[in-house]
Amino acid sequence: MSVHPILEGLPCRDEILQGIHDLENSLVTRAACLASMSSPRLRRAGLLQSDTKIIPEAERKLYRFLQTTPGNAYGHYNALGRELVSFEHGLDARMKKMMNDE
Repeated sequence: MSVHPILEGLPCRDEILQGIHDLENSLVTRAACLASMSSPRLRRAGLLQSDTKIIPEAERKLYRFLQTTPGNAYGHYNALGRELVSFEHGLDARMKKMMNDE
């Protein structure tokens, strides 16, 4: 799995990349749920093809995945949500910088 330079150093980058791969292979995984939740930004960045199907109700499915793992599902869900928001803000900033540099 190649890493697009725009993703270097972003939070949860590896899980997002795995999620993109999983979506492209029609797999419903925790990572695919995260990528689905961020699909509009991933598509704008050219990282997710427009015809790739995303997971409906990805937030609910992610929470169900977390309920099957040890620990506090609610706390883990919130932590992943914060990490995803950080990823999205970082991606947005890099996309804006790329557009300004052109």
